[in-house]
Amino acid sequence: MTKPSKELPIAGEVFSVKGCTAFLILPGQVAAGNETPWIWYAPTLPGLPGTEEKWMFQKFTNAGIAIAGIDVGESYGNPKGRALFSAFYEQLVLKRGLSKTPCLLARSRGGLMLYNWAVEHPSSVACVAGVYPVCDLSSYPGIKNACGAYGMTEEQLNAKLAEHNPIDRVASLAKARVPIYHIHGDSDTLVPLDRNSGELAQRYRQLGGVMTLNVIKGQGHNMWPGWFECQELVDFVIAQAQRQCRS
Repeated sequence: MTKPSKELPIAGEVFSVKGCTAFLILPGQVAAGNETPWIWYAPTLPGLPGTEEKWMFQKFTNAGIAIAGIDVGESYGNPKGRALFSAFYEQLVLKRGLSKTPCLLARSRGGLMLYNWAVEHPSSVACVAGVYPVCDLSSYPGIKNACGAYGMTEEQLNAKLAEHNPIDRVASLAKARVPIYHIHGDSDTLVPLDRNSGELAQRYRQLGGVMTLNVIKGQGHNMWPGWFECQELVDFVIAQAQRQCRS
């Protein structure tokens, strides 16, 4: 069997879970006898996480927090991808001593993947942070493009959209008091702010959830360094990870 390989922004272990390539970057020091706090990154597709994430990954590991992810393919948050996420979670928590409540970090379409897992496992989520994350399947990639990943026709997925669309499913996270932080540009044409982070923020707050939405004026869905060197996002995630360690 070929050993899985992956280039990572900083040194870490690459391994396989259910035939999928996964990674784990541990902090320099892991407290003996304690669960290691961790950040669950998605999408772990080829080339992701990228070198642009190096700055914040180093901030996280310097704070004693691990980073991990699994490549489930272009799932768009489908049930098969969610099942693989659960297998990955169980291996890290039960076999590798990581915390039962990771902090989720969604970049772009990683939002579909992580949110659709999170809403089904709200007690296993410390927080959700997003960098222009996709929250509405009909916005990106669109029902026509996503239906194949769900094994449905366009009409079938439209009829069952509320069962698979993050913005329609966040009530469980609000009930569990999971805090959310998104950074998103007001000029994003690929993943429009109003239909994704903006709509999710409105609905989440109506449900009683706490969400911070940091809107960046004049920025779109691009590689602007500010997305990946956002001190406010890093501080939010570290604070939530450390809070879980104390609880």
